[in-house]
Amino acid sequence: MKKIRVGALISGGGTNLQAVIDSCESEKIDAQMVFTGSDNPLAKGLERAQKHNIPWFVVDYKSIINSFNKNPEKAILPNDFNLKKDLLKQALFPKNHPVESITKFIKSRVVAESELLKKIYSFDFDLLILAGFMRKFTPYFIDRINTDPLKPRIINIHPALLPAFPGVDGYGDTFRYGCKIGGCTVHFVDYGEDSGRIIGQKVFKIQKNDNLDSIKKKGLEKEWELYPECIQMFAQGTI
Repeated sequence: MKKIRVGALISGGGTNLQAVIDSCESEKIDAQMVFTGSDNPLAKGLERAQKHNIPWFVVDYKSIINSFNKNPEKAILPNDFNLKKDLLKQALFPKNHPVESITKFIKSRVVAESELLKKIYSFDFDLLILAGFMRKFTPYFIDRINTDPLKPRIINIHPALLPAFPGVDGYGDTFRYGCKIGGCTVHFVDYGEDSGRIIGQKVFKIQKNDNLDSIKKKGLEKEWELYPECIQMFAQGTI
């Protein structure tokens, strides 16, 4: 079977990235890693890419966004950016959220995303995986990766059983709510927050003696199994 070409975006340690790399190199899945990118120059996960001779790059979101906030009128937005269309498509903010705030968010991210796309476009890839990438995408970015609406190709792994507990602290929310079952989810990325179509999930029991750290440990172990499995499903065309 022909291997699909996978690119990854990370922000931190890259343990899910490592699980995918290992699955590729052991030929457990029909995939090969073609790049790793990060918004964070200090992301430890970049060392994993280097160790395995995977091309890597950084687009420093923090620096770009700080520069935008200081002089938004001087920001250079891409020629194909259409603010009106992105405002209509976005689903990260509620309809009653101030338009000025949404506009500022979208414009600042599009400046960073245009740089990210330049890096990504230099590689031939079939699937983009988010492996602990802690930035939200605008419709501008998503539409330029998902060039065929019927074949989305951005997936993310989330530390909760979606649609429960979207957002940045899935395991923490699961623990504080008192759930007896925890888990993780791999899903397609759409215009909302963790709202895309679900590809796969794994669960674990939460015992009386569990704490947040033990729940995170259980969850990560499930994530390292689930992500490669879902990439293989994509490679086989079964999702």
